[in-house]
Amino acid sequence: MTKVTRESAEGLPKVELHVHVEACISGDTIEKLAGELDDPMIRPKPELFRYGSLAEFLSICECWVDLLRTEEIAEQVAYVAARLMHEDDIVYAEVFTGPRYRVWLHDHVQIEAMCRGFARAHQDGFTDCYLIPSISREQLPEWAMDIVDRMVGIDQVVGLSPDGNEAILGRTSEKIRKGFRTRRRSRHGLKRTLRRILGSVGGVSDDLNFLDLDRINHCVRAIEDPELVEHLAERRVPLRICPTSNVITELHDSITNGLIDAFYRAGVPVTVNSDHSTRRT
Repeated sequence: MTKVTRESAEGLPKVELHVHVEACISGDTIEKLAGELDDPMIRPKPELFRYGSLAEFLSICECWVDLLRTEEIAEQVAYVAARLMHEDDIVYAEVFTGPRYRVWLHDHVQIEAMCRGFARAHQDGFTDCYLIPSISREQLPEWAMDIVDRMVGIDQVVGLSPDGNEAILGRTSEKIRKGFRTRRRSRHGLKRTLRRILGSVGGVSDDLNFLDLDRINHCVRAIEDPELVEHLAERRVPLRICPTSNVITELHDSITNGLIDAFYRAGVPVTVNSDHSTRRT
């Protein structure tokens, strides 16, 4: 059997199932947009991608996402994200976006613009990307329903995911269950995925019960509850784990901590993902 090394793995065709388009924006692009829009940079470019916690990352990210003020900018950001992933030999990607961060564009406008960017990039030979918009746990249920209604029928939208810092917001799954159930009844069949980083183990159980999930992103704290791990294995709910993000958010000290192997040996389906582009400098 051939030993897999970092070098050999980097050259293999890959699938990316958890990456955020907002986290694929390069420092050069942020600096360029800030200059064109006459908007001061929150940090110097070399410091943009250095953060020590989830809260710090979200705070900084919201500032550069605020620069996506036109359809043309949103479309080009998606196009470049697909090109960057192509450089990492990613052949297919499902890419998250957070409409709640947009104050300059209506939700459906920016979603459609990003889908156009992905379609154009694929025509040019870059990564085949599809979009998963997120529903904010902080917003009213009616806002979530409006997002779902507008997404249905857009060919390059393949999923739906809640978003927000659940460590602060608490157990909010029942609040958004109607939007997920509407999706389930839709003939378009959007997949139901969930982002769980710092939330409680009890919150994961709520999500499974209320939202009828197809997969969960992160969810590394599930390892603390053997019964929950067994439940995930029985239902074959895949976890999309992002080891580098676990280190950035200070959940773990190292990406080589045996966590993925523990889930795998327990029978839980696991994929390894980036959460962000590796080519943002």
